[in-house]
Amino acid sequence: MSSKTMAKFGHVLQDAKYITERISDAPKVSIENFIGYTSVPVGLAGPLSIKSPDGTSTEIYAPIATTESAIIASCSRGCKALNESGGGQFHVLSEAMSRSPVFRFNSTQHAIDFAHRVPHLWDHIVKAAESTSRYARLVKLTPNIVGSNVHVRFDFTCGDAAGQNMVSIATQNACDWLLGSTDAPELNITGILIEGNMSPDKKPSWGSVSSSRGVEVVTWTSLPDEVCRAVLKCTAESLYHTFRTMQEGGIRNGQFGSNINTANIITGIFIATGQDVASVSEGPWGHLTPEYDHESRQVKLTLYFPSLPVGTVGGGTAYETQREALGILGCIGPAGLIAAFSLALEISTAASGANNTFTGSHEKLARGRQGKDTTSKI
Repeated sequence: MSSKTMAKFGHVLQDAKYITERISDAPKVSIENFIGYTSVPVGLAGPLSIKSPDGTSTEIYAPIATTESAIIASCSRGCKALNESGGGQFHVLSEAMSRSPVFRFNSTQHAIDFAHRVPHLWDHIVKAAESTSRYARLVKLTPNIVGSNVHVRFDFTCGDAAGQNMVSIATQNACDWLLGSTDAPELNITGILIEGNMSPDKKPSWGSVSSSRGVEVVTWTSLPDEVCRAVLKCTAESLYHTFRTMQEGGIRNGQFGSNINTANIITGIFIATGQDVASVSEGPWGHLTPEYDHESRQVKLTLYFPSLPVGTVGGGTAYETQREALGILGCIGPAGLIAAFSLALEISTAASGANNTFTGSHEKLARGRQGKDTTSKI
């Protein structure tokens, strides 16, 4: 920092130092120029009964950090509808965390030759990458030729961690090995870039849909008409048509994914449990599929997430408050639970559209007017 900048902001830096000296866990905080915490309200949504494959159920509450009213109340109502319909269910389909370094060459032919060599270098690359971690396991290498470069997507499993830093370190070591190996001269690599944007790191892209970067998970339920009427104040058929109408609008609008507001739950739980919040730019891509059975008058709902980058160790999960939030969540599968609570909010939000209470509920809750007349003008 220049002397001119120091003079301008010196008092700010002195105040920050005074503050941090009095924060007991300041030495444990892993950010630069730490000056304190921003308080975000945390509420509990639920309970949500989660049904296991063996038929047993566990009641779960979700800690949600948000400044927006109506989110937690609406999610809790969705949880009630799920509970009275047999509980929430989810299944983890796959897990992977990626990094995509770029290998540079002097010609496209050299790039093609290298791409063909990658499968034959598998054992050496695995050894170099996995030597950096007890948990990182390389599961896939995908070369992509772009001009005279080769973008190679490295996919890892990372144990209980989301693993974004873990895979960066592992991939860097594998790249360093390639540059320094005895095979380097014939590989013709002229340089590397550790990430060339072929991994959708904190960016919305089709890549996070076609190839999981995080946890791929699906959650589902069937809501009987009587439950919809009693809890959601609408019929199962009207709930189905609301979802379908919103799907059509999303198609015309070019919506990325097909959901109403899954980002509310994902962001809220991410903040509360110490996940990498910037990953909500890729994580909330969700595909909700409604189906209606005219004979049984049930609406079947399936919500699919291809890439939820979550973990229970590492990063922000190490902080005391975030560990407490993870404890509340139960950690029986954070991605699956996030998906199930997201489905609960989708159900309740759609219902508020179906019965025309969306605006009124926000006016009532957002303005602290519970129990007061909400018919006056805004």
